[in-house]
Amino acid sequence: MPDRTATVRQCAVLVGGMGTRLGALTAATPKPLLNCGDRPFLAWLLREFLRFGVDEFLLLTGHLSEVVEAALPAIAASLPKPVRITVCREPVRAGTGGALYHARDRLAERFWLCNGDSMLDFNFARLLEDAARDPADAVGRIVLRRLEDASRYGVVETDGDRITAFRERPPAGSGGAAVAGTINAGIYLFNRSVLDDIEPVCSLEAEVMPKLAARGALRGTIGNGYFIDIGIPADLERAQTELPERLHRRALFLDRDGVINRDHGWVGTRDRFEWVPGAKETIRAASDAGYHVFVVTNQSGIARGHYDEAQFAALSAWMTDEIRAAGGTVDDLRYCPFHPEAPLEAYRQVSDWRKPEPGMLLDLMEKWEIDPARSLLIGDQPTDMATAAAVGMKAHHFSGGDLAVFARGLLG
Repeated sequence: MPDRTATVRQCAVLVGGMGTRLGALTAATPKPLLNCGDRPFLAWLLREFLRFGVDEFLLLTGHLSEVVEAALPAIAASLPKPVRITVCREPVRAGTGGALYHARDRLAERFWLCNGDSMLDFNFARLLEDAARDPADAVGRIVLRRLEDASRYGVVETDGDRITAFRERPPAGSGGAAVAGTINAGIYLFNRSVLDDIEPVCSLEAEVMPKLAARGALRGTIGNGYFIDIGIPADLERAQTELPERLHRRALFLDRDGVINRDHGWVGTRDRFEWVPGAKETIRAASDAGYHVFVVTNQSGIARGHYDEAQFAALSAWMTDEIRAAGGTVDDLRYCPFHPEAPLEAYRQVSDWRKPEPGMLLDLMEKWEIDPARSLLIGDQPTDMATAAAVGMKAHHFSGGDLAVFARGLLG
């Protein structure tokens, strides 16, 4: 398999369903646009994918496509990162597979695909980590979910992580008892080669994936977290409070030099970047535990001319991709290139983003709706401690060694 990045930047979202089980609620409003708390379900869903490097969403629409399109500016404005959101409208009722077929000219070489009316609270980087080991003939990987009661869903059979079959809903047990099973959680990572098995009108679930499973071309990653499908009124009602409660996450803020990488002095290129032992493991543990992970770093090396902002951006992208390949994620990053005594005049200024000033933390807290009382910062300098104190956040001083050992017990 050729070398490739772990991060997948495009996500296609199936939003063309009729939502008939919700009755009058979806007569004029597509199911993904129904409010859950203070925003549409779709806004929560896109927000989650942003955490793992997605910056382009392709919405596969059908029913009430014009309503979806009208809602997009407000949804985009509500997200914590800038994104590109476009729409591909199916020309006929084409099914979930057909929706992909009609978007074929706009799909990347690798892309996420998800249902627009369900969500799994899961560290998606675990799937990215698994996908890096997939054989060359694997067409895709699916997030699977184990349920104590799988009666509402079709079930998936596996041999190790290879998906072998998709079955109909399991019959109820003796006396109507629930029957446990592994289900398709509606989150996929596909190669474009999946399009070779897709017709203009077809069902991804009923026709395409069973065929792929039969020839051993699908893999699965178990994601056992909170799952919600807003397809019936009772679950839509639960989502009103449960989604905001769960997705307003705790956050781990990390300094970079001396915490993620060894501080060799103004590290701006890969050849000088050396991982701190346990850094990737700590970020993976935080991602697994449901934390946002943010990097906040003073970068006076830019102001001093040791490297420029483009080099820093390239290094940051590589660093984040390496973390995702190891099963964790950096949700977002802030840096301050300014210094009051900078040799480069363009960067010679006082900035409230430069630690110990709290500007970087405040910006992330606003964009991602972070409660500082539920969050923590790990840094290696007194300025890190002062920055956290300025926003009412706990801080922990890391003086070297293995970060995973240091952080053990902090991520409750």
